[in-house]
Amino acid sequence: MMTNTGKSAFQKKLPILIIVAVALIGAFTLRDYLSFDALRDNRDALIAYRDANYVLAVLGFIAIYVVIVAFSLPGAAIATLTGGFLFATFPGFLYNVVGATIGATAIFSAARMGFGDKLAAKMESGAGMVKKIKDGIDENQWSVLFLIRLVPAVPFFVANLVPALVDVPLRRFVISTFLGIIPGSIVYTSVGAGLGEVFERGDTPNLGIIFEPHILLPILGLCALALLPIILKAVRGKEGL
Repeated sequence: MMTNTGKSAFQKKLPILIIVAVALIGAFTLRDYLSFDALRDNRDALIAYRDANYVLAVLGFIAIYVVIVAFSLPGAAIATLTGGFLFATFPGFLYNVVGATIGATAIFSAARMGFGDKLAAKMESGAGMVKKIKDGIDENQWSVLFLIRLVPAVPFFVANLVPALVDVPLRRFVISTFLGIIPGSIVYTSVGAGLGEVFERGDTPNLGIIFEPHILLPILGLCALALLPIILKAVRGKEGL
């Protein structure tokens, strides 16, 4: 028989367990529905619905984006392209950022409720390298949070979970997520805004565009700015300033 303490612990873990279960099911069942081919085949119906019900189309799009991100379902990149295809680069990128931020906040909150507090307490009371990592993140939270959002190589779900496991405040997570994903979102939304021509040529969009020099270098510049406070702290610490 489960005790009250056991029930409480299980209830805290339940949201993240549901997310994991839905993510695993979605990974195998939704691939064909959240794909470039599905967008291409249904583009006329989507445009017609948008033109007839713009507000509902925006709200429905954001809601779907939230679900995709919150449950780490496949198709986040396609959803971002769809935002550009249906709503242009602006305000499409804004709808993408809002949906992604809300979804990221949902999985962040679920992870922190289930594991974050206990793990953060263990890291705080620990010693050695684990404690140093926790202290390093605590001292440079803003820089680290922006960095993991800006670096294209960091998977989005990782950037959602790691802050929860080191007890980052919710407000700080939301602000850094919203602002940090704007550069990448603008790039992919602009690709989506040009999908009409891609469909006409029978091609597929270049999702690797973010790694091209004229796109990647400015983003790396933003990463350098995010790292600057950490570097300055390290230099000042060594020099005793």
